[in-house]
Amino acid sequence: MIREDEEGIPHEKQKNEHLKGLIGKELPALEKDVEELLARRTRLDTQIKEYEQKIEGLTPFKDIPVDLELLRGYRSFSVFSGYISRELHLDIPHEIYTAETKKTKLIALVVSNSDRNTAEQALADAQFQAVPIPDEEGIAKDRIGYYESQLLAVKGELEEINRRLDEIKKEHKGLFLACNELLTADVEMAEAPLRFATIGESFIVEGWVPKSELEKFRQGIHYATGGKVYVYEMDPSEVEDVAPTEYHNVSFAKPTEMLMDVYSRPKYTEIDPTLLVSIIFPIFFGIILGDVGYGAIVLALSLGLRKIITGDEGTRLLKVLRNASISSIVFGVLYSECFGFALPWKPILFSRHLNIGGHAGGHGPDVISLMIMAVWIGILQITLGRILGMINHARQDHGAHRMKAVMANLGWIMVLWGILFMLWAAFTMPFMPDFTGLPPIAMGLNIASIIGIVMIILGVIFIIRDSALEIVELPTILSHVLSYARLVGVGLSSVAIAMVVNFIAIGLIIEPQLESLSAVGVIIIIVGVLVFVIGHLLNTILGVLGGALQSIRLQYVEFFTKFYKGGGKKYNPFGMKKRFTED
Repeated sequence: MIREDEEGIPHEKQKNEHLKGLIGKELPALEKDVEELLARRTRLDTQIKEYEQKIEGLTPFKDIPVDLELLRGYRSFSVFSGYISRELHLDIPHEIYTAETKKTKLIALVVSNSDRNTAEQALADAQFQAVPIPDEEGIAKDRIGYYESQLLAVKGELEEINRRLDEIKKEHKGLFLACNELLTADVEMAEAPLRFATIGESFIVEGWVPKSELEKFRQGIHYATGGKVYVYEMDPSEVEDVAPTEYHNVSFAKPTEMLMDVYSRPKYTEIDPTLLVSIIFPIFFGIILGDVGYGAIVLALSLGLRKIITGDEGTRLLKVLRNASISSIVFGVLYSECFGFALPWKPILFSRHLNIGGHAGGHGPDVISLMIMAVWIGILQITLGRILGMINHARQDHGAHRMKAVMANLGWIMVLWGILFMLWAAFTMPFMPDFTGLPPIAMGLNIASIIGIVMIILGVIFIIRDSALEIVELPTILSHVLSYARLVGVGLSSVAIAMVVNFIAIGLIIEPQLESLSAVGVIIIIVGVLVFVIGHLLNTILGVLGGALQSIRLQYVEFFTKFYKGGGKKYNPFGMKKRFTED
């Protein structure tokens, strides 16, 4: 028995020779069946539109109790049909039929041709809007019923055709994909000589091969040509600036490659930060949307959509969302949060519960501690970014500029930590080193202050040696660190919304009705439940958007700008990865 994957595609690959036989035998018959079904479907779609248009034209006259053929075809009489917005006043002989609804009034008016001008003036005063009389026979209501029955029959036939097409698709999906893969490969192989440089009876091909596949490539090309080939491996230093990039990450980090490509693929000589982002992004998301309930909803959504979203990019996005939701649940446990409520235990990390509704969810908020945690995260990640910048410049740059660029990145680190040393020497802050107790050495400055000043001066010198214009960027040192406070600010806003929803739905709507339950009270309780569900659903959406956007922004803006340029070219090897066929 052949197992199928999530997309209903057989795992067993099909032989190329066998497929070529099927292309000549089975595909023509399938093509004929499908073309006939598609032609029938097109005809039925046309019929459906025709019947719908007829029903639309007849509907205004459905309450007119006369045969439609009696409202047209006269020589001595004029017939007017349409809507009026005001009362119609006629002092001439006439016959009128009306059909009224709450908002509209349709009339069918018959007058002598000699009174036509008078009738037109009266209709204009009544704000008459003409509606053409359908070219049908019989009462409009009966004709509508006839066309509706015809429409129902045609739609049933259309559903049967669509069902048959779905059956063909499911039954032969593996064959179609395998044939497409085989024929695409044949076309690419046929076009390959156009890329070769031909010289007499020989040709030259230049391309890229992953280092891990080089020896296998040598053996394969020698075997295919009977040894009549020469493979020259170019010096990597000569081509590294134009070499394409192929990701090489562990399975956990592969979904995050999508986020990297949104920014820019790394160059061949650059450090690939995909693994770092695959770890840091979910952590930041969890810090922002740290709630067991919201995390569980997002996790269920990411797992439930796997069968609906089957494309490569969509699948990767769902995996990124899955990892982020797990982090959200973990931080929800650490924060002791579930839909804005406090869990039975005290927060293991910090509390984010606010004093909304006369209480703080059982715990007091640790906003200051959370802010300092965010600042520490910013300090460490920006420092890491500068260290990676030193490594990248050492790899990519040449000559005297290499050392200047490396030292400039070291200078940014020294300025950042020099400022921190001076702050720690002047102020006492929780969860920060306290150097205020150190004795003064010179000019009222202690050793920590002096170290900080020296680090700042040396750092500025290193930066200026590389580029004096970089001095204008010095204020961004603190702004980029403080930018990480968004991890707390966005998260607290989500907590506040959750607690407000709980207070309104439960505290103001549901709980007062429980004191003396009545029929009206039950309705109000249902309204409260709806407020609770809709409120938390909207907050989940806002939390996911805020958590994802802010988390990836910190990577793109605050982290990548310290070391990462991107601009790499995607490695597109000749041929294709065979999923459905084999030689």
